[in-house]
Amino acid sequence: MAEGRLIPHHGEAIVLRTWPFHEADLLVSLFTRDRGKVKGVARHAMKSRKRFGGALEPATHVRAHYTERPLQDLVRLDQFEILWSPLTAPIDTFRLAALQLVTEVLEQAMPDQAADDNIYRLSLAVLTSLQSTVPTPTPTPGIDLPITYFCLWMNRLMGWMPALGHCAACGLDLRDQTVYWSPVADGVTCHDDRRSQSRSLSAASVAESHRIARTPLADLLTESWPPSRSADLRAFAIATLERHLDHRLRSASALCV
Repeated sequence: MAEGRLIPHHGEAIVLRTWPFHEADLLVSLFTRDRGKVKGVARHAMKSRKRFGGALEPATHVRAHYTERPLQDLVRLDQFEILWSPLTAPIDTFRLAALQLVTEVLEQAMPDQAADDNIYRLSLAVLTSLQSTVPTPTPTPGIDLPITYFCLWMNRLMGWMPALGHCAACGLDLRDQTVYWSPVADGVTCHDDRRSQSRSLSAASVAESHRIARTPLADLLTESWPPSRSADLRAFAIATLERHLDHRLRSASALCV
């Protein structure tokens, strides 16, 4: 590549985060389908909405048009076309926190310019499911299954999901048993080998994790999934992400996990 040559790019992306940059510009973090995480500058985006409109809202699925200059870390964002927006459905506190959890995990977990189509497809499926789920009278309507699914699969795809069938300390077979996990240690243990801050994960929730690993999200969405269902599994999956990211997920706190 010749220094100074401008290289145009066009493709799908998920908007992760925006920051004020200079006077009227925005710095935008994108998770693109073909090039992984990319950061770029949207010039004058804080003053004019003509080129971007609502496309800069986090969790928006866009077709991004941007230009790269070799040897520069930031690309120039030229135009976004909205393919799906979370703003097309009402957003309450819990749905907003669920959308933010997905984008926060992607922002923290994904390295720059490392494409991963499996994680991209997972993220998009979960984000759009947060719109299509049916509200219930519970405090967290329609978000519990998608968040559990996303966190378990992110751990699996990143290589962070521990084996749940045996004790990491003594090797005891734990199939069909309650297991114990700690936010400060890897793996799960039996009751006798519990570690600092250990919490239980029921046999039913362990079985649920195996089912989630082999069942499409769309199929699971046809079932009733109140917050009480596998709440311990959701807490385990989020804590495992936080341990490996070395980052406290602010959005998880908003979800009361």
